[in-house]
Amino acid sequence: MIIETENLVLRPWEESDAECLYRFAKNPKIGPIAGWPPHESVEDSLNIIKTVFAKRETYAVTKDGIPIGCAGLLFHPDTNHWWGEESAELGYWIAEEYWGNGYAVEASKVLVERAFSDLGVKQIYASYRVENTQSKRVLEKLGFKYHAEMTNENYLGEYFLETAMILEK
Repeated sequence: MIIETENLVLRPWEESDAECLYRFAKNPKIGPIAGWPPHESVEDSLNIIKTVFAKRETYAVTKDGIPIGCAGLLFHPDTNHWWGEESAELGYWIAEEYWGNGYAVEASKVLVERAFSDLGVKQIYASYRVENTQSKRVLEKLGFKYHAEMTNENYLGEYFLETAMILEK
């Protein structure tokens, strides 16, 4: 499925995106704040495309044909937490070079609308590390409300505090 917004096109990830994905996802400012390691090679990025980004409702966020990030709705058992029946988890990231343009909000907004109108979702959850104020602002602009504080574990086995937010239909 391809979804067009005013400035972006959301489309499935393609194996040919691996080099571009690596260029953006190797940045240590991107993955660790979301709980995943920076990519170490093009092959690493290709593996992510074939596995993690191959999940349903996971899209490459593209600008002028370039994949500049990812946005997706995750459903159990692929979520980070169990949120309950008729729930989804929203996830997103945008390459640092494209921060400040509202692209995370723009991409996520169409996925939220799709979840409620086409996918039978009744509530959407999202979580962010408490120090990630940019992600908090994205969720607030989308209308999410505070749900809970949680402790989570990252890819290094380190624990961190995160805030979960909820948006209900």
